[in-house]
Amino acid sequence: MYRVHAVCEGLTTDEGAAAPVSILEEFAHRAWHQNVRCEWDGLLLRLAADNDGDATGLALLDEFSDAVIACVDCAGTIAFRIEAVDVLPDPG
Repeated sequence: MYRVHAVCEGLTTDEGAAAPVSILEEFAHRAWHQNVRCEWDGLLLRLAADNDGDATGLALLDEFSDAVIACVDCAGTIAFRIEAVDVLPDPG
């Protein structure tokens, strides 16, 4: 199991503050991602989620970018990146 941390940069304060609710709603329909968290820290929109097959984080990053583009009316240029991928201990 992996915990992927991704960020979106370039949102305005208003865009970023409004985004987490919509992003979490989008990810509620993506059951393959668990423990999804999304927050605006005043500069970056951060998303973290657990899944069992995304060792590089690229799958989550792709879905995160799709969700932001679909849900946020961005006024400027935005960029996405993976901050970290943590390997979670086996629960069994």
